[in-house]
Amino acid sequence: MASSVKNAVGAVVESKECYLSAYAVKGVPTSDHLKFRTVSLPVAADSIPDGHVAVELRLVSVDPYVRTRMTGRKDGLYFPPFELSEVITAFGIGRVISSRNDKYAEGDIVMNPLFPVAEYCVVPLDFLKKVDTGSSSIALPEYLSCFGVPGFTAWLGIEVLGDPKPGSNVFISAAAGGVGMYAGQLAKLKGCRVIGSTGSDEKVKLIKEEFGYDDGFNYNKETDFDAALSKYFPDGIDLYFDNVGGKMLEAVLNHINPHARISLCGMISQYNTVWTDRDGVRNLLNMVGKEVRMEGFLVGSYLHRFNDFVNDMENYLKQGKIKSKHKIYHGIESFVESLGSLFSSSNTGKVIVKV
Repeated sequence: MASSVKNAVGAVVESKECYLSAYAVKGVPTSDHLKFRTVSLPVAADSIPDGHVAVELRLVSVDPYVRTRMTGRKDGLYFPPFELSEVITAFGIGRVISSRNDKYAEGDIVMNPLFPVAEYCVVPLDFLKKVDTGSSSIALPEYLSCFGVPGFTAWLGIEVLGDPKPGSNVFISAAAGGVGMYAGQLAKLKGCRVIGSTGSDEKVKLIKEEFGYDDGFNYNKETDFDAALSKYFPDGIDLYFDNVGGKMLEAVLNHINPHARISLCGMISQYNTVWTDRDGVRNLLNMVGKEVRMEGFLVGSYLHRFNDFVNDMENYLKQGKIKSKHKIYHGIESFVESLGSLFSSSNTGKVIVKV
């Protein structure tokens, strides 16, 4: 936890921040690529710019897309690449410790999709949103998961792009992850039969017992994805929510039904390689005869639907129809380890760093 600023407001705080020290072209980023430095940061109200607030970070969201910004390349990026020595940014929640705007006061809890991965920061009001903690029983981590990017992503891929009908056969890859856990639950609420793939037997048990999946399989134990999908989808797949791409996507295309929909959320199996080394998908022709729609999407293109999403998820949460699971890492220095966990079978649910 960052040190208290009770006596520091009005002066300067020492803030530890994470920055890109070397491009990670291949593989999982490590401490060779991400390093920490301590900077002196003025946080007094009279020393920060107009229209800015000084924030003590509380929670930082750890998401796969951040890895794609560390290669030094622009191919297939959701956001521009980080520059060397640039501080990493991520979705986060913090407490205002000083403000140069009447809309925000000391003590306000705020969230921002572009907070620096740091203990403290001074940021403009752009994208800043106040979290109403006074009248809500919702725990803060839920704002990074259920009401954050993972929940919104899942809602868009299922409700908006997928639009499954009751009885549809739905397949979710990375089903126990931050997005997958919500995608499966939302599909079940639509009356679908839902199967998920995960990286361990424990996670298969989790998605069935806690998230309501009808069944699931451990992709590390399946040597033939095509055979596995034949087993779990004897009647074909109507909607595939794709989090991994590569060989799994290719196998899915052999089992899609006419007019099936494929929501391309991400392709985490491909993030750690250059594009020339990535798995090709050889059977795209299957989409033609079955008139399949495969569509990639970014949450930033659907911000006009954000209020609809929040209303739906609030109702589900209040009725106990949506469950969350969080993996909490402690201390800003754990960001490197927590990011690496996304590319292994070690993480479950939404990964968060408690600063």
